[in-house]
Amino acid sequence: MIQLTQAQIIGAIIAFLVGISIIPFVIYYSEKAGLVDVPNERKIHHGSISRLGGIAIWLSVMFTFLFLVLLSYYPKGVGLSGVIVGGSLMFLLGLIDDIFCLDAKFKLFIQIAIATIVFLLGVQINEVYIPVGHEFSLGVFAYPITVLWIVGISNAVNFIDGVDGLAGSIVAIGCIAIALVSLVLVPASSISALVAFILMGAMLSFLMFNYNPAKIFMGDSGSLFAGFMLATLSVTGIMKGGRPFMYLPFLILFVPILDVAFSSIRRILKGSSPFVADSEHIHHQLLHAGFSQNRIVVILSSIAFMASLTAFALAGSLSKYFIYTLILVMVLILLSVISKTMKKDTNE
Repeated sequence: MIQLTQAQIIGAIIAFLVGISIIPFVIYYSEKAGLVDVPNERKIHHGSISRLGGIAIWLSVMFTFLFLVLLSYYPKGVGLSGVIVGGSLMFLLGLIDDIFCLDAKFKLFIQIAIATIVFLLGVQINEVYIPVGHEFSLGVFAYPITVLWIVGISNAVNFIDGVDGLAGSIVAIGCIAIALVSLVLVPASSISALVAFILMGAMLSFLMFNYNPAKIFMGDSGSLFAGFMLATLSVTGIMKGGRPFMYLPFLILFVPILDVAFSSIRRILKGSSPFVADSEHIHHQLLHAGFSQNRIVVILSSIAFMASLTAFALAGSLSKYFIYTLILVMVLILLSVISKTMKKDTNE
């Protein structure tokens, strides 16, 4: 039977390899079917670009998870069914929106319904830690707080998906942080860490095609799926038990939380709906200030990395796990370079 530590490493690598294999086919199909993003007043890219990257991300995660199950490793754990089922439903909602452009209020209603299903499947924030040293049971308030967290983070990741490589980089950093913190807390949540490593591998493969100039966008299917996974994995891996560590996800997801908070406040003060899209997010402000897309990714990813590093330190996870993860990421990057080189040689 495969061991858990092996499953985490193998899972990340398999998800990465599956991703870089699938994405070229998704790009080709999108162009043939006309499912591409065209420039407008809110979008800064040039030309028509596939908006179905979420398909490759979701398939990479699900295929890898099922492959590990077939290898006789079945990660049983509270909330796992909610994460997998809910993530798939959120992906499906985003995919339908990518194709048919759903109404914002209708999407919000479905997101709340999905979060409700996930809550009933065991993904719940039941307790909060009070600074005076006590744990407070939320009781009936567990449901609205859990739904608010899941829906809020899902949309927060969707909101920052406006610059090539930005959302994918923030998600990859968040996956690493959630995985490591989940492993070092007592009791450890190896299940959440496993799924986070798998999502990290899938996201790194996507980034190989998404950095400026992007060949594919993750679309709502990818951003809502990734945001949902970060939200639920942070609940099952870190927030359980109402301990002081339950607040670490706010650090790990600092960039998308900051963006969605300021965007919502700004829209409300203007008298408009917080769910109506505009071009005044943090990355838009940096673009208006004259920064390039690549520099914006570096700036906001650096902030996300430092916030995650702070979370590592608070959780006591600046240890061998951090070194192992760096090695794993370096291996995946090396594989991507080799893949690009082979592809270039083939084209020549």
